[in-house]
Amino acid sequence: MNFDLTDEQVMMRDTFARFLDENSSMARVRKAQESGGFDHALWTGLAELGAFAMRVPEEADGMGLGLFDAGLLMEEAGRTLASGPLAEALVATRLLGLLGGQEDLLAAALGGEAVVTIAMQDIAAFPRQWVAGGLVAGAVIARRDNAVVLVTVPAEARIAEPTLATTAIAELDLGALPATVLASGEDALALFAAGREEWKVLMALALSGLSRAALTMAADYAGERKAFGVFIGTFQALSHPMADLICEIDSAKFLAWQAMRSIADGETAAGAQVSLSAWYAAGAAGRTVRHAVQTFGGIGLTTEHDVHLYNLRAKAWPLVAGDPEDWLAEAGRRLYAGEQASLPDVGDVPVEFDLGDDARAIQQEIHAFFARNVTDEQREKFHFSWEGHNPVIHKQLVEANLAYLQLPQDVGGRGLGPYAVTAARSAFEEEGWSNPVANVAQMVALIMYRFGSEDLKRHVLSKVMAGEAICSLGYSEPGCGSDVFAAQCKATQLEDGSWRIDGTKMWTSGANLTDYVLMLCRTDPDAPKHKGLTMFIVPLKAEGVTVQGVHTFMDERTNITFYDNVRIPDTWRLGEVNAGGRTMAASLELEHGGGFAKVQRAMLENAVELCEEIPVAGGGRLIETAKAQARLARTYANVLASELIAYRANWTQVHGKGNGAYGPMAKMFSSELFITDSRDLLDLTAPYSLSKRKGAANALNLAYRHAHGTTIYGGTSQVHRSMIAEKGLGLPRSRN
Repeated sequence: MNFDLTDEQVMMRDTFARFLDENSSMARVRKAQESGGFDHALWTGLAELGAFAMRVPEEADGMGLGLFDAGLLMEEAGRTLASGPLAEALVATRLLGLLGGQEDLLAAALGGEAVVTIAMQDIAAFPRQWVAGGLVAGAVIARRDNAVVLVTVPAEARIAEPTLATTAIAELDLGALPATVLASGEDALALFAAGREEWKVLMALALSGLSRAALTMAADYAGERKAFGVFIGTFQALSHPMADLICEIDSAKFLAWQAMRSIADGETAAGAQVSLSAWYAAGAAGRTVRHAVQTFGGIGLTTEHDVHLYNLRAKAWPLVAGDPEDWLAEAGRRLYAGEQASLPDVGDVPVEFDLGDDARAIQQEIHAFFARNVTDEQREKFHFSWEGHNPVIHKQLVEANLAYLQLPQDVGGRGLGPYAVTAARSAFEEEGWSNPVANVAQMVALIMYRFGSEDLKRHVLSKVMAGEAICSLGYSEPGCGSDVFAAQCKATQLEDGSWRIDGTKMWTSGANLTDYVLMLCRTDPDAPKHKGLTMFIVPLKAEGVTVQGVHTFMDERTNITFYDNVRIPDTWRLGEVNAGGRTMAASLELEHGGGFAKVQRAMLENAVELCEEIPVAGGGRLIETAKAQARLARTYANVLASELIAYRANWTQVHGKGNGAYGPMAKMFSSELFITDSRDLLDLTAPYSLSKRKGAANALNLAYRHAHGTTIYGGTSQVHRSMIAEKGLGLPRSRN
């Protein structure tokens, strides 16, 4: 897996960034608006840097670079609101190079002396249409029925008029202008169609750069502007939407990266991913600039403030191709109706989302295990929660060395790398073995391995590793919720060094089944709340422990547990006394990193299956309708977004790329998408989705109920949004 650029790409990106910082400053953007939204000097400078030659084949005197390289330029152009039809010109010069016969025009375009753009619609059907850069372009490449033509646009045909963002768009009567046929037939039309697909990717990346710049501007302001005596960035009504938006912005970029990776790999879903990348980025940009203006308040409405430029460009750039919702519908047809797309040659793509050979090997081993050992009757009782625990299968997994994949080999684990562990979790989900027993037991085992005494490892860890004991988590309390560091369950050290545990824990899921609980206790009531805590392993079968069931509408049992004079030895303490915060942070980080993409994907597969079964009026099935295809495509985009955000968290941890709250982003973002999509898919398939009948309907029904818990356990979305806002955007702390 790789999220890094090559050294050459970093140098190229930085070169364009420096140039655009100087030549596309907000003062220059404003100046360009006075002359129709085009900066001729900027255009010439970009040409001198080779911008317009990037995607032109070398045999046509271009640079022959990949689409990913051009995307880096577009991200910087979006960040700086470059004044000119850059994405369209990159596609047009490539088409000129591929189709040939216009060497003089191509040379002029590469040198910045001529502007060539593209028309988005067939001019045989829409002779008069809006064209990006139409106000300054001397030529437009367009489809005309069965041919690709070059339309010459004289100056008198370019009529300026007020537009939303004062960009250089114009409505041109292309059908009335001179046109030269560049090529005709299927191959020519496929090349032009591929150019439009390339434009979608370039536009998605430009909008990602624009969105990040606008959000950064708003976050910086929120960290320095005060209202009511405090920084406005401490107001969660401002900071929490920013946390959502940074996840969306990163997802928009990663979806474009995924589309290019899929094209390079020949994946069948690549065409749909291209359409979804453009649709997703347009939506994220619109939501981002709206919130940025809101953050600035009244000053954001004025033309004096730069944020309004971002707001208007966020809409003006993608809308030249029409309604972005059309891309969602198009993606739906490509995914579920077999519609084909002509895709560009993207060249080298440095990013890689493949988890590797070790990952594939462990997945095959897991699937083989379930095929060999698990009966249909056992599968019937699988469940996402502790209710699905099967001690026989768990023991068999331990014996097959498939239970503790992340733990080091010297403690009895498999010692797999993070990517293989991620792949293994997906394989377990595919098999339906998604209950948390192994994950929690592994987490607790890791904490014992890192912080436990030799006595604890000998008496407890050894049993866990042998499959003879399992563990649960005792973090939350009735009055604390997600604020686990406010714990009041008390541990008092006795004269002989042992500890007495007294208090109550809430949401101790699995306590009715497990042998031990990892518990956070207050050991110094006078210390600051983060410093007066200590972690322990507490036996749940000990005298003084009472477990009381609490049942949820998710078909899941959790528990409230009571501890009355429960005695444990000091050797069952984890870490130093009153240093439980550090131990707790380690365990929470393990809990936060994965996200819920796996269950989202399973939910989508069940929704597709149900849509294939549900009849509609007039004949046919629900899956054949435009509304179903679009809404399934939206969920598909969100599944990809969740996967990519989680992969990024995985990758940054492996390579030590810093902590931008990537783990909380993966957990919060995926859980929120899970609950949104589960609600929508329940609506889409109603009333069939109301049933708890065996099969897809029951699975979708359960997914809706399950999704509610994912935004709460492991830390609520609100807590994670605060962490993301603080670590990912530099906003002031919003929690006391």
